Amino acid sequence: MDIDHRIKRMRFRAWHRGFKEMDLILGSFADRRLDELNADELDQFEEILEAEDGPLYHWITGKVPMPDAYNTPIMTQIRDFTPLAETLGKGRSG
Repeated sequence: MDIDHRIKRMRFRAWHRGFKEMDLILGSFADRRLDELNADELDQFEEILEAEDGPLYHWITGKVPMPDAYNTPIMTQIRDFTPLAETLGKGRSG
């Protein structure tokens, strides 16, 4: 699969999770950052897309500790992503 097709597929999956909060978090990140990621980071993002929404949301928002398997550089980028950080800083994490 070529890189453009892979990115389009990941972007779609990021926006169509079934859990609106995760759509917004992962979809916004995907729109702004996927084109900049290297192959290893894209692999990490795909792994994140495989996680269940509930636990993933709690890991990203810091409500529960993140398992080591998901504590990756790309997860750090998602947590530190400016729109998300601004929202959480204002107490709107849910």
